Amino acid sequence: MGNDRSLALVQGAVGGVLAGIALAQGGLLWMAPALALLWSACRFPVAASLWGLVAVLLSHRWLLALHPLTWVGVPAPLSFPVAASIWLFCGAAAAVLVGLWAWLAIWIAHLATREAGIRAQVFHALLMALIWGLAEVLLARSPLFWIGVGGSLLPGDRALAGLARWLGAGGLATLQLLIGWWLWRTALAWRRGVGWRRSLLVGLLCLLLAHGFGWSLLRSSDASAPISVAAWQPAIPTRSKFSEEQQRRLPEALQNALDRAEELDAAWLVAPEGLLPPGEELLRPAPLPLLSGGFRWLRGQQRSALLVVDRGERLASAFIDKHRLVPLGEWLPALPGGVFRGLSAVGGLQPGAASRLLQWPGPTAAVAICYELSDGAALAQAVADGAQWLLAVANLDPYPLALQRQFIALAQLRSIETARDLLSVANTGPSALVLATGKQQQLLAPFTEGVGLADLHLHQGISGYTRWREAPLIGLMLFAVVGLGWSRVRS
Repeated sequence: MGNDRSLALVQGAVGGVLAGIALAQGGLLWMAPALALLWSACRFPVAASLWGLVAVLLSHRWLLALHPLTWVGVPAPLSFPVAASIWLFCGAAAAVLVGLWAWLAIWIAHLATREAGIRAQVFHALLMALIWGLAEVLLARSPLFWIGVGGSLLPGDRALAGLARWLGAGGLATLQLLIGWWLWRTALAWRRGVGWRRSLLVGLLCLLLAHGFGWSLLRSSDASAPISVAAWQPAIPTRSKFSEEQQRRLPEALQNALDRAEELDAAWLVAPEGLLPPGEELLRPAPLPLLSGGFRWLRGQQRSALLVVDRGERLASAFIDKHRLVPLGEWLPALPGGVFRGLSAVGGLQPGAASRLLQWPGPTAAVAICYELSDGAALAQAVADGAQWLLAVANLDPYPLALQRQFIALAQLRSIETARDLLSVANTGPSALVLATGKQQQLLAPFTEGVGLADLHLHQGISGYTRWREAPLIGLMLFAVVGLGWSRVRS
């Protein structure tokens, strides 16, 4: 027993490292063996917890770039401990969740089957994979989730990720859990010397068919003629963004970006999250529509929003507020005496309405402001309500390229799910166009200032995921539960 536990801990640690690489860089070649090791280690929930801890600490190490935090009032001696505590908390939360999943897997296996025949094992694996996939979807609607197994396929495997057109991110997570289970069972069969060739060939054939089907779903034939849209990447360091000098330079810089977009014959200009102060007026009437991140006051509450300044105007006439706020970074429960207002130069913010649908004089859009990009269900609802394209605005400074890679992977996933082009505009990047097929076109190099031009296509069709959301996964879960019950009766 002691040797088994030690082996499981090693498997959990190694699998966590592979999963961390997959979540940071994307690719089934990393995640599939990581999940195979998780299946092997999950007979001991502590080993599974180690998998989750290592995976998140490695893939979310960009959180340490929060240090130094002196610019938001954290004393210098406490700056790194605070940043490290946030990072470790995320890892601990992942450890608890994965450990609970492993415990549930053990409990269901004991409850559902007297003898673990192959049919019961398949139904058990399907049920546990679906529980993981649906849990990721639910977590994405909460404040404490960024990227999971579902988003780890991109950018490395766009063909298999095409299945998200019908099954969404939860379906991709479920599929990858099943691939990991197949690898684990094939490895066990190889050690026994019985049946491994058949298992390997059947699994490879299914994987090939899944890639072919996913690729076929990426075809898009309802695209409109392209619309030229300008994206401004100001590359303003967040730590000095609210200094007097930067605030003095901002209006002229924005006006120059508008003039440059007009020269490029753009239909409108998009600027990143958190750019405009509350009530900010342009220096001159806008030569073309401006969609810019900024702040506004509503009944004494400050909100982060996407503001729309129409052509010929100087003030915003339409807006959509950010709904999903970053814990600690933008929102904290009220504390006695207001001793801490969040790790933000603007203090605490209040959330807006849940809908991500932006109605403005231009084509209707589904909007994700930074962290909201992880919630695919909210954007799918906006598309079902009539959005013709997706817009993601963000400010990812002072974080490194590692976070930008995860951001663009989620952007690709959201485009595939909804069959919509997505324009990403961020302070330091990524500023890119993601086509409805998930193909990415970089507009500007990271951490550089400039105005880029994107050929945006509008779409009218509704994808399977937009129409059905998680209904197919729930149906499969009921099927797996019935299958497990039937296996118990037969045994």
